[in-house]
This record gives sequence, structure tokens and C-alpha cells, in this order.
Amino acid sequence: MIIRVKDPCRPLACPAIYDLSRPLEVEVGCGRGRFLTGRAARHPDCTFLGVERMLERVHVFDGKTRRLGLANAHVLRLEALYTFHYLLPEHHARVVYVFFPDPWPKKKHHSHRLFGPLFLNALWKRLEIGGRLEFATDHAEYFQVVEACFAGDARFERVAPMERGPDEWTEFETLFRGQGLPIHAAAWRSRPVADERPLAPLAIAPEDEPREGIVRRVSRGKEWREEQKHADRDEERQV
Repeated sequence: MIIRVKDPCRPLACPAIYDLSRPLEVEVGCGRGRFLTGRAARHPDCTFLGVERMLERVHVFDGKTRRLGLANAHVLRLEALYTFHYLLPEHHARVVYVFFPDPWPKKKHHSHRLFGPLFLNALWKRLEIGGRLEFATDHAEYFQVVEACFAGDARFERVAPMERGPDEWTEFETLFRGQGLPIHAAAWRSRPVADERPLAPLAIAPEDEPREGIVRRVSRGKEWREEQKHADRDEERQV
């Protein structure tokens, strides 16, 4: 099901996401839903939320959930930072998956990277205490950057990443492994803190907003391509 978001600064009007009696798992950059719909089918007692910016992928994800009858899988089209900062219930997500996010390799684009103090603040606020962040990338330098982000944050401790077979690879992981690229994976678990503070309102210049999902690696020879942004003017298709 596609969740319609009318105000990105208010909690989601979706009772399933706020049903605290059920575990919640969230995937950032869920693409067409290969990984998350598979988990939803195997774990009907859990609620799953995919966050994706690309409109075509959102509708493919939604189509899969409908064909498979997955009432426990939902998707919304929005920036990950806003989703975590404003929309999700506090300390409820059991797992957050961030697999193969855009590494923005050029130095002038580093401010667009997802991982940084703002996202870690929001991530910790949404994970249940003891909840996990599962991360994977084919980009070695970005992997080191993400490791450094968590290493300096006492709210997280490093744990062994989950083991995933081919049936739990994302679309991009399947592509990269087929090209023989090395995959770097890590996981962190949230820890309690003595002085928990509310999140401050976001104040980000438009050019510095993380733009998760706009650019993706597609091949080794031609590493990057700009994916065409969908100018969606139909409110019935807005999410």
C-alpha cells in the first residue's frame, strides 16, 4: 500500500505504522521492493515500511504488494531524513535497513550523503532500544565514512550484520555481485542514554538536503547516471 503524505512534518496518518503491538521494520531506498516484500511475505506478524524517492519504483513496489496480498507492507515517496525526523513513532522500529545508498563520491556532493549527525539523531530516536541498523554498500570509501560516523556516537554499538542469501539481496546488490564487486556490510545496535532530548526542527538549505535515491550506480564502465526526476502533477499519484 502507498502511504499518502500530505504534510512531511507531521506523523503519518497510517494506523498500521503506529500499531505499537506489532514490530516495525523500515528500508531506506527500498527500490522496487525485492528485499522488503520478501521479508513481508516471510514475517506476516511484522509491519514493513519502504521509503523511496523514485515514483516508478514506488508504484512497482505497490503493485508487488497487491499481487502478493501483502497487507503488512507499505511504501511512501519521501526523503529519508524527513521520514525519520518527523513521521515515524519514537523508539519503535526493530530494524532499519540501508542497503546501497548513493555514496555521492564527488567531494562537492558529500553534503548530500544520507549518513551524518542529523540522520543519526533521527535514526536513534526511531529505533527501539536494542534495535539495529543494517548497512551495506559496494563503495569502500563511503563504508569507511559510515563506520566513522557510528564509531564516534555512544548511542550505538557495533554488532555482526545479518546474513542474507541471494533471495534477500536487493536489486542493486544482485547487480553488483553479478559484476564481481566487493560488498561491505556492517550493523549497529542502539543503546539507551541518560539524557534523551527531543529532535530540533530541521533547518537545512535546499542544496544541502540529502537526496537519497536520485543517482545510482549502474555499471562499472559507466559508474553513474542521473535518473530522470518524475514531475508528478497528479495528486492521486503523489505520496
